[in-house]
Amino acid sequence: MNDGRNNYQQISPGTVTVVGIPLDENSSFMRGSAEGPKQIYESIAAKSMNLCAENGVDLAEEQKFKLLDILSLETGPKAQEQITTAVESLLTQEAKLLALGGDHSITYPIIRAYSHHFDNLTILHLDAHPDLYQVYDDNPLSHACPFARIMEEFPSTRLVQIGIRTRNPHQCSQASRFDVESVDMRDWNEDSEVKLNAPLYVSIDLDVLDPAYAPGVSHHEPGGMTTRELIRIINDIHIPIIGADIVELNPHRDPLGLTAMAAVKIMKELAAKMLMTD
Repeated sequence: MNDGRNNYQQISPGTVTVVGIPLDENSSFMRGSAEGPKQIYESIAAKSMNLCAENGVDLAEEQKFKLLDILSLETGPKAQEQITTAVESLLTQEAKLLALGGDHSITYPIIRAYSHHFDNLTILHLDAHPDLYQVYDDNPLSHACPFARIMEEFPSTRLVQIGIRTRNPHQCSQASRFDVESVDMRDWNEDSEVKLNAPLYVSIDLDVLDPAYAPGVSHHEPGGMTTRELIRIINDIHIPIIGADIVELNPHRDPLGLTAMAAVKIMKELAAKMLMTD
Protein backbone atom coordinates (compact mmCIF):
# COMPACT_ATOMS: atom_id res chain seq x y z
CA MET A 1 0.00 0.00 0.00
CA ASN A 2 1.25 3.45 -0.88
CA ASP A 3 0.99 4.80 2.65
CA GLY A 4 4.62 5.75 3.42
CA ARG A 5 3.71 8.38 6.08
CA ASN A 6 5.14 10.88 3.61
CA ASN A 7 6.69 14.16 4.64
CA TYR A 8 4.49 17.15 3.83
CA GLN A 9 7.27 18.57 1.67
CA GLN A 10 7.24 15.63 -0.78
CA ILE A 11 3.79 15.94 -2.31
CA SER A 12 3.23 16.03 -6.07
CA PRO A 13 0.53 18.32 -7.50
CA GLY A 14 -2.88 16.64 -7.65
CA THR A 15 -2.07 14.09 -4.95
CA VAL A 16 -4.95 13.13 -2.67
CA THR A 17 -3.42 13.37 0.78
CA VAL A 18 -5.18 11.67 3.68
CA VAL A 19 -4.45 13.38 7.00
CA GLY A 20 -5.79 12.47 10.45
CA ILE A 21 -6.88 15.46 12.55
CA PRO A 22 -7.44 14.21 16.11
CA LEU A 23 -9.41 17.07 17.67
CA ASP A 24 -12.53 16.65 19.79
CA GLU A 25 -12.20 19.36 22.44
CA ASN A 26 -15.10 21.20 20.79
CA SER A 27 -17.45 18.22 21.00
CA SER A 28 -20.70 18.43 22.94
CA PHE A 29 -22.32 15.54 24.84
CA MET A 30 -19.46 13.05 24.38
CA ARG A 31 -15.73 13.09 23.65
CA GLY A 32 -13.90 10.35 21.75
CA SER A 33 -13.75 11.42 18.11
CA ALA A 34 -10.13 12.53 18.54
CA GLU A 35 -9.37 8.79 18.47
CA GLY A 36 -11.23 8.37 15.17
CA PRO A 37 -8.25 8.88 12.83
CA LYS A 38 -6.21 6.23 14.64
CA GLN A 39 -9.02 3.68 14.35
CA ILE A 40 -9.49 4.40 10.65
CA TYR A 41 -5.75 4.08 10.00
CA GLU A 42 -5.72 0.78 11.91
CA SER A 43 -8.69 -0.46 9.87
CA ILE A 44 -6.79 0.31 6.66
CA ALA A 45 -3.67 -1.44 7.93
CA ALA A 46 -5.65 -4.54 8.99
CA LYS A 47 -6.08 -5.41 5.29
CA SER A 48 -9.48 -7.02 5.79
CA MET A 49 -10.53 -5.11 2.67
CA ASN A 50 -8.58 -3.97 -0.36
CA LEU A 51 -8.14 -0.38 -1.48
CA CYS A 52 -10.07 -0.66 -4.74
CA ALA A 53 -12.89 1.83 -5.19
CA GLU A 54 -16.02 0.98 -7.11
CA ASN A 55 -14.98 3.09 -10.11
CA GLY A 56 -11.97 0.79 -10.64
CA VAL A 57 -9.26 2.93 -9.06
CA ASP A 58 -6.86 0.85 -6.94
CA LEU A 59 -5.54 3.26 -4.34
CA ALA A 60 -2.86 0.75 -3.30
CA GLU A 61 -1.25 1.20 -6.72
CA GLU A 62 -2.00 4.88 -7.13
CA GLN A 63 1.08 7.09 -6.85
CA LYS A 64 -1.09 10.15 -6.24
CA PHE A 65 -2.71 8.73 -3.12
CA LYS A 66 -0.77 9.31 0.12
CA LEU A 67 -1.62 8.50 3.71
CA LEU A 68 0.20 11.04 5.85
CA ASP A 69 0.91 11.15 9.57
CA ILE A 70 -1.87 11.97 11.99
CA LEU A 71 -1.33 15.55 13.13
CA SER A 72 -0.03 16.20 16.62
CA LEU A 73 -2.11 19.05 18.01
CA GLU A 74 -2.01 21.36 21.00
CA THR A 75 -5.25 22.69 22.46
CA GLY A 76 -7.47 25.72 22.08
CA PRO A 77 -6.81 28.37 19.43
CA LYS A 78 -3.34 26.95 18.83
CA ALA A 79 -4.85 23.69 17.55
CA GLN A 80 -7.00 25.61 15.09
CA GLU A 81 -3.93 27.48 13.84
CA GLN A 82 -1.99 24.23 13.48
CA ILE A 83 -4.74 22.71 11.35
CA THR A 84 -4.86 25.74 9.06
CA THR A 85 -1.06 25.78 8.75
CA ALA A 86 -0.86 22.06 7.91
CA VAL A 87 -3.58 22.34 5.27
CA GLU A 88 -1.94 25.46 3.86
CA SER A 89 1.31 23.52 3.43
CA LEU A 90 -0.47 20.89 1.36
CA LEU A 91 -2.44 23.34 -0.75
CA THR A 92 0.69 25.32 -1.55
CA GLN A 93 1.96 22.11 -3.18
CA GLU A 94 -1.36 21.77 -5.08
CA ALA A 95 -2.33 18.65 -3.15
CA LYS A 96 -5.92 17.69 -2.39
CA LEU A 97 -6.76 17.20 1.27
CA LEU A 98 -8.90 14.32 2.52
CA ALA A 99 -9.08 14.92 6.28
CA LEU A 100 -10.17 12.32 8.82
CA GLY A 101 -11.55 13.77 12.06
CA GLY A 102 -11.96 14.42 14.81
CA ASP A 103 -15.15 16.34 15.39
CA HIS A 104 -16.78 18.64 12.87
CA SER A 105 -15.09 21.74 14.29
CA ILE A 106 -12.03 20.85 12.18
CA THR A 107 -13.82 21.95 9.00
CA TYR A 108 -13.63 25.65 9.92
CA PRO A 109 -9.80 25.89 10.14
CA ILE A 110 -9.53 23.70 7.03
CA ILE A 111 -11.73 26.07 5.04
CA ARG A 112 -9.70 29.04 6.27
CA ALA A 113 -6.71 27.54 4.45
CA TYR A 114 -8.79 26.78 1.36
CA SER A 115 -10.00 30.39 1.26
CA HIS A 116 -6.44 31.49 0.47
CA HIS A 117 -6.41 29.37 -2.70
CA PHE A 118 -10.01 29.18 -3.98
CA ASP A 119 -12.72 31.77 -4.54
CA ASN A 120 -16.48 31.13 -4.50
CA LEU A 121 -16.13 27.71 -2.91
CA THR A 122 -19.10 25.34 -2.88
CA ILE A 123 -19.36 23.09 0.18
CA LEU A 124 -21.46 19.94 0.00
CA HIS A 125 -22.26 19.12 3.63
CA LEU A 126 -23.73 15.69 4.42
CA ASP A 127 -24.88 15.44 8.03
CA ALA A 128 -27.77 14.73 10.38
CA HIS A 129 -27.19 18.20 11.89
CA PRO A 130 -26.91 21.62 10.20
CA ASP A 131 -24.05 22.72 12.52
CA LEU A 132 -25.20 26.31 12.15
CA TYR A 133 -25.55 27.35 15.79
CA GLN A 134 -24.28 30.84 16.42
CA VAL A 135 -22.90 29.62 19.75
CA TYR A 136 -23.35 26.24 21.46
CA ASP A 137 -22.58 25.61 25.13
CA ASP A 138 -20.92 29.05 25.24
CA ASN A 139 -18.45 27.88 22.60
CA PRO A 140 -18.52 29.61 19.19
CA LEU A 141 -16.05 26.98 17.92
CA SER A 142 -18.22 24.04 18.94
CA HIS A 143 -18.69 21.18 16.50
CA ALA A 144 -22.27 22.45 16.32
CA CYS A 145 -21.11 25.81 14.92
CA PRO A 146 -18.51 25.39 12.12
CA PHE A 147 -20.75 26.35 9.23
CA ALA A 148 -21.93 29.50 10.98
CA ARG A 149 -18.27 30.53 11.35
CA ILE A 150 -17.51 29.63 7.72
CA MET A 151 -20.47 31.52 6.29
CA GLU A 152 -19.74 34.59 8.44
CA GLU A 153 -16.09 34.75 7.44
CA PHE A 154 -16.47 33.66 3.82
CA PRO A 155 -19.87 34.96 2.66
CA SER A 156 -19.22 34.08 -1.00
CA THR A 157 -19.27 30.39 -0.04
CA ARG A 158 -22.21 28.35 -1.31
CA LEU A 159 -23.35 25.83 1.31
CA VAL A 160 -25.47 22.85 0.22
CA GLN A 161 -26.67 20.51 2.97
CA ILE A 162 -28.11 17.02 2.48
CA GLY A 163 -29.45 14.58 5.07
CA ILE A 164 -30.41 17.05 7.79
CA ARG A 165 -33.02 15.77 10.25
CA THR A 166 -32.51 17.81 13.43
CA ARG A 167 -33.12 21.40 12.34
CA ASN A 168 -34.57 23.61 15.10
CA PRO A 169 -35.99 27.17 14.79
CA HIS A 170 -32.64 28.84 15.53
CA GLN A 171 -30.86 26.83 12.85
CA CYS A 172 -33.70 27.48 10.40
CA SER A 173 -33.12 31.18 11.00
CA GLN A 174 -29.39 30.73 10.51
CA ALA A 175 -29.95 28.82 7.27
CA SER A 176 -32.09 31.67 5.98
CA ARG A 177 -29.53 34.25 7.11
CA PHE A 178 -26.73 32.51 5.21
CA ASP A 179 -28.81 31.43 2.16
CA VAL A 180 -28.08 27.79 2.85
CA GLU A 181 -29.52 25.32 0.32
CA SER A 182 -30.82 22.15 1.91
CA VAL A 183 -32.43 18.84 1.05
CA ASP A 184 -33.56 17.46 4.39
CA MET A 185 -33.51 13.70 4.90
CA ARG A 186 -37.29 13.49 4.85
CA ASP A 187 -37.25 14.91 1.31
CA TRP A 188 -34.28 12.92 0.02
CA ASN A 189 -34.84 9.98 -2.34
CA GLU A 190 -32.96 8.15 -5.08
CA ASP A 191 -34.19 10.62 -7.69
CA SER A 192 -33.06 13.71 -5.77
CA GLU A 193 -30.52 15.82 -7.61
CA VAL A 194 -28.53 18.85 -6.53
CA LYS A 195 -26.56 20.88 -9.07
CA LEU A 196 -23.13 21.62 -7.65
CA ASN A 197 -20.54 24.14 -8.77
CA ALA A 198 -16.76 23.96 -8.85
CA PRO A 199 -14.58 24.34 -6.91
CA LEU A 200 -16.23 21.80 -4.61
CA TYR A 201 -15.35 20.76 -1.05
CA VAL A 202 -17.20 17.80 0.49
CA SER A 203 -17.74 17.50 4.26
CA ILE A 204 -19.21 14.24 5.59
CA ASP A 205 -20.32 13.71 9.16
CA LEU A 206 -20.72 9.96 9.62
CA ASP A 207 -23.99 10.51 11.46
CA VAL A 208 -25.58 11.36 8.12
CA LEU A 209 -25.82 7.57 7.99
CA ASP A 210 -28.56 5.88 9.98
CA PRO A 211 -27.21 4.46 13.27
CA ALA A 212 -27.97 0.99 11.89
CA TYR A 213 -25.10 1.56 9.42
CA ALA A 214 -22.86 3.77 11.57
CA PRO A 215 -23.37 3.21 15.29
CA GLY A 216 -19.90 4.56 16.14
CA VAL A 217 -20.85 8.22 16.42
CA SER A 218 -21.55 10.35 19.46
CA HIS A 219 -25.00 11.50 18.36
CA HIS A 220 -27.33 8.73 17.18
CA GLU A 221 -29.99 10.21 14.89
CA PRO A 222 -32.38 7.56 13.48
CA GLY A 223 -33.86 8.00 10.03
CA GLY A 224 -30.63 8.56 8.14
CA MET A 225 -29.10 7.34 4.90
CA THR A 226 -27.88 3.91 4.03
CA THR A 227 -24.22 3.50 3.17
CA ARG A 228 -25.25 2.80 -0.43
CA GLU A 229 -27.20 6.06 -0.67
CA LEU A 230 -24.16 8.01 0.54
CA ILE A 231 -21.88 6.25 -1.95
CA ARG A 232 -24.33 7.06 -4.73
CA ILE A 233 -24.18 10.75 -3.86
CA ILE A 234 -20.37 10.66 -4.03
CA ASN A 235 -20.35 8.74 -7.30
CA ASP A 236 -22.85 11.15 -8.85
CA ILE A 237 -20.42 14.06 -8.45
CA HIS A 238 -18.93 14.89 -11.84
CA ILE A 239 -17.05 18.10 -11.10
CA PRO A 240 -13.61 18.46 -9.50
CA ILE A 241 -13.51 17.84 -5.75
CA ILE A 242 -10.64 19.91 -4.40
CA GLY A 243 -10.91 18.72 -0.78
CA ALA A 244 -12.98 16.72 1.67
CA ASP A 245 -13.34 15.62 5.26
CA ILE A 246 -14.92 12.66 7.04
CA VAL A 247 -15.63 13.40 10.69
CA GLU A 248 -17.21 12.31 13.97
CA LEU A 249 -16.17 8.65 14.21
CA ASN A 250 -16.19 7.82 17.93
CA PRO A 251 -14.38 4.51 18.59
CA HIS A 252 -15.92 4.30 22.08
CA ARG A 253 -19.26 3.61 20.39
CA ASP A 254 -17.81 1.39 17.68
CA PRO A 255 -16.57 -1.75 19.49
CA LEU A 256 -16.89 -3.98 16.40
CA GLY A 257 -15.26 -1.45 14.09
CA LEU A 258 -18.30 -1.28 11.81
CA THR A 259 -18.31 2.50 11.55
CA ALA A 260 -14.55 2.64 11.03
CA MET A 261 -14.94 0.29 8.07
CA ALA A 262 -17.76 2.45 6.72
CA ALA A 263 -15.40 5.42 7.04
CA VAL A 264 -12.70 3.55 5.10
CA LYS A 265 -15.22 2.68 2.38
CA ILE A 266 -16.34 6.30 2.09
CA MET A 267 -12.69 7.45 2.10
CA LYS A 268 -11.91 5.11 -0.80
CA GLU A 269 -14.84 6.32 -2.89
CA LEU A 270 -14.07 9.97 -2.18
CA ALA A 271 -10.34 9.58 -2.90
CA ALA A 272 -10.98 7.77 -6.18
CA LYS A 273 -13.50 10.39 -7.23
CA MET A 274 -11.04 13.17 -6.34
CA LEU A 275 -8.35 11.51 -8.46
CA MET A 276 -10.66 11.13 -11.46
CA THR A 277 -12.08 14.66 -11.42
CA ASP A 278 -8.95 16.71 -11.99
